[in-house]
Amino acid sequence: MHRFDETRHLPYTPRQLFDLVADIEKYPEFLPWCLGARVGPREKTPDGEVLTADLIVGARIFRETFTSRVTLAGDDDPPRIDVDYIKGPMQKMENHWLFHAEGAGTRLEFHVAFAFRSAFLEKIMGAFFDDASRRMVAAFETRAAKLYGAAGA
Repeated sequence: MHRFDETRHLPYTPRQLFDLVADIEKYPEFLPWCLGARVGPREKTPDGEVLTADLIVGARIFRETFTSRVTLAGDDDPPRIDVDYIKGPMQKMENHWLFHAEGAGTRLEFHVAFAFRSAFLEKIMGAFFDDASRRMVAAFETRAAKLYGAAGA
């Protein structure tokens, strides 16, 4: 199973970063390899707001749809977003985001781990996994600067 963890301190509030990551419909506008996003109805639960999301990702000849259950726990301390894999080309995927208030900004913790069903995809994607994960986190950081200003607003 491939695993990637990243922690960054960013000059934005936890709410700003939470809202940015929770805005799944906008992912195709700024995330590399994200070709489309569909979000189902949101349901309030004791754990937070829950929705089902389909992300269509692709590059060159690769194109797949990933369906996940997303829990938006914006009222938790710290706020968090948990993604539970439902279906697609993976055997397993786990992903979460934590947004800790820290100083004048936020300590962002990002975690993703996955394994593909196909040995072919596992080998190909494994070679690019760390770079792709770093680019994805950087794309969120760039989007935050665009929306909230370089030093947070």
